[in-house]
This record gives sequence, structure tokens and C-alpha cells, in this order.
Amino acid sequence: MDEEEEKKFESGDKIMPYDYEFINVYNSSIHPSTVHCRNTALVNYHSRYLFKKILSVFDFKGLPEEWADNYFKYILFGYGFIAVFDTDRYGVIPQECGLTGFNVFYQPTEAIIANPLLPGFQRLNIGSECELIKIQPDYHGVIDIVATYADLLSLSLETAGINLLNSKTSYVFFAEDKATAETYKKMYDKLASGEPMAVISKNLKTETGDPNWDIWTQNVGQNYITDRLLNDYKSIQDQFNTLIGIPNANTQKRERLISSEVEANDIDTQALALIWLESMKKGIEKVNSRFGLNISVDYRFRDYYEREGEENGNDVNSGTVSVG
Repeated sequence: MDEEEEKKFESGDKIMPYDYEFINVYNSSIHPSTVHCRNTALVNYHSRYLFKKILSVFDFKGLPEEWADNYFKYILFGYGFIAVFDTDRYGVIPQECGLTGFNVFYQPTEAIIANPLLPGFQRLNIGSECELIKIQPDYHGVIDIVATYADLLSLSLETAGINLLNSKTSYVFFAEDKATAETYKKMYDKLASGEPMAVISKNLKTETGDPNWDIWTQNVGQNYITDRLLNDYKSIQDQFNTLIGIPNANTQKRERLISSEVEANDIDTQALALIWLESMKKGIEKVNSRFGLNISVDYRFRDYYEREGEENGNDVNSGTVSVG
């Protein structure tokens, strides 16, 4: 690439063919879903919960004691990649980085490190001054997956809560003054909280001696869908587990469920996890070779599928990617 083309690229007017950022993640989004839950606290809860489930899929061993393993894992899975390099002050460390440049295959050539505790603005050559560990071939993290399913789970749980509230039998009280209204409120609060009895004055009845309240009739049975919503909530979790590599049946209960359907789901469950594992292993091997470390990563549920394969008389290694 000549000087003029290099200036065009750095100015943002990217030349054809597109670099790795465009061909790999141009159409990706951190929040690909279009419908979001209004309860952001609930979304944050599910985001943390789902992200930790992804972390549970892989077993890292040999990480140096000086490393903050939570920093290493959260950057790797959340950001998509992490740089490992040697420093004078801290030794060999992992760091969040940006990527720039490209080679003949339109892969990044430099990692940009910006940390106030490291001197200056560092640009390190990948493959000579640092090594890169990435979770996916497209340099993307898992936040888009987490965000999508966090929204779906939050929406279903929020809807279930609203449906439960709307399914309660409601009462309408008729009060002549504020004091009477407060009396009815306290009576209802006691009964709704589980107390078996509430004592009120007989003066609160009507002139004919009838109770001064009425039931607001609703078709509770027809409106009640909480059971279906909770089934959907479980189904969405099963879909997420299947996508990230956690063993599950991911099938609706039926009278006849053939073993081939479960086995097909097992293959689907391992598909993405093995790509992630293979990508991380390649980067870790380069890090170990360059810096003399002994880091390893493996699929945490490998033993489960090996046992299942032995029980079914199948060879679990056939048809899968060999990454051991």
C-alpha cells in the first residue's frame, strides 16, 4: 500500500477490499435486539447472570498468580480479544487494547495500549512485541449474545410479574370521607398480607346493613398466562445454553422424544463453544511460546459428552473439532 492509499485509510476513507473490521464486524451490533425491557435493573441482572454463565463454559488453568483473572476473562469475552506483552515494571501482563493496521490477509498488525500506569501511548507489533488472544475469528466478543437474551429474559419475567399482579381479584370500596377510606385501606392491607381476620366498626356498613364494598369482577382465569410466560422464560434460557455450550435438552416435553433429537441438540450445543475454544487455544499457544507461560483452556463440559457418548455407544470425538 503506497503513501497516498495509507493516508486515505487513516483518514477513514477505507479502500477496497475492506479491512478486517468491515468484513468481520461491520454488520454486528452490541445490542442487536429492537425491543427492550423498560426495567434496566432487571436487564442488568440478566446481563451479569448470562455473562457469568458464558464464563463457566471454559476452564482456564495456569494463569499467572499476578494476573487478575477476572480482568483477563471479562476483557477477553466482553471485548473479544486481549493483548499479552512484557513490561519492565509488571512483567508479562494482559491488557485491553485497540487494533490497527492490516496485513495481506487484512488482519490487524498492531495493538494499541492505553493505560495510565504504563508509560506513554504504546503501539505494539502483534507477533513480535505482543501476542493476541481472541475468542472468535471475527475479533468480536459475546456482548451481543448477552444483550439479546438479557432483553428477552427481562421482557418475559417483567410480563409475568405484571400478569400476576393483574390476575389478583380486586375490590372497590365506597367511602364517605377520608377517615373511612383509610380504615378500608388498613383492613385490606391486613387481609392481603395474610392475616386471617380484620375487625372493623359495624358503622361502616350501608344503611341497609350490607357491606360497603364490592368485588371488581375480572376474568382472572382467561387473563392468567403466567405459567406460559415462565415456560417461555425457561425455553429462552435453554436456547441461550444451547448457543453458548451448556448441556441441555432444549426440547419441549413430549410423550415421545427420540434419542436422535437429543443428540442433534448436543451437536448444536458444542458448535459455537468449540469455535471459541479453538480460537483461544491458538492465541494461548502463541503466548506460551513467546513468554514461557503454561496457560491452558478447555471445554468444561467435555466429560459430560464423553460419558453420554459412552452410554449411547457413540464415539464423541468423531465429527467434532479436535482442539485438545
